[in-house]
Amino acid sequence: MKLSSSIFTFRFLTFNSLFIKSHPSFKISAATKRTMIQFPNFSTKISNSSPANTAEDSQVSPPEPRPQSPPRKPWLIVGLGNPGKKFNGTRHNVGFMMVDAIAEAEGISINTVNFKAQIGKGFIGNVPVMLAKPQTFMNSSGESVGAIVSYYKIPLKQVLVIFDDLDLPFAKLRLLPKGGHGGHNGMRSIIDSFEGSRNFPRLRIGIGRPQGRMDTINFVLRAFNKQEREELEFTFHNGIEAVRILLLEGFDKSATYVNSTKAMEQLG
Repeated sequence: MKLSSSIFTFRFLTFNSLFIKSHPSFKISAATKRTMIQFPNFSTKISNSSPANTAEDSQVSPPEPRPQSPPRKPWLIVGLGNPGKKFNGTRHNVGFMMVDAIAEAEGISINTVNFKAQIGKGFIGNVPVMLAKPQTFMNSSGESVGAIVSYYKIPLKQVLVIFDDLDLPFAKLRLLPKGGHGGHNGMRSIIDSFEGSRNFPRLRIGIGRPQGRMDTINFVLRAFNKQEREELEFTFHNGIEAVRILLLEGFDKSATYVNSTKAMEQLG
């Protein structure tokens, strides 16, 4: 018996059982059914047919099975931005960039298009996650995010939205449990899609304010220069770690890590 293969099959089936509901277009193939039927039973048993069994052995009870922790609930992690090559690497797309960094770090392929979004499914630790990059353009992000949350019935407390923030200094991070849109049209659209609920966590990435008389719209659609991209590498590193802590240890520990002076100084 190849244990590693069986464990992989178990993780695959567990993940899909958490994320996939009954849907007319979803069919389980015959091969998948066979895999489900052939899934091995790892429970401890004592065979009575062994010739080495003695009366003393038969009185020994099998070890008590270890209690299994309940399966982790899935998270939706959304990065905001605008689709299309001309917006790649711009300030307004830093949410996309953060999700791409998470996907690369955790080995998750964003290779599906559904619900008007590019989507990737995988695990962070033992927590199933869905990464999403809405393709609706920023101001209509809620059309995509609202549809995903509604279809999979994901609790809002397990929907993390990552986006750019003009009011934070460049490359700084701030994790909050809830809040308003702060004038960000993508967040405004998402809150509207949640019927006005603001009770979902968000990771804000600072892009700073334009200098001089530069128009704000032109500023957020402007690409990062080489030095700024290098600074953002540290931001993404801390953002990846913050997401891991959030999913595996809880919001409070993650917020302490992100919002602490030490974490902020590491970026400065």
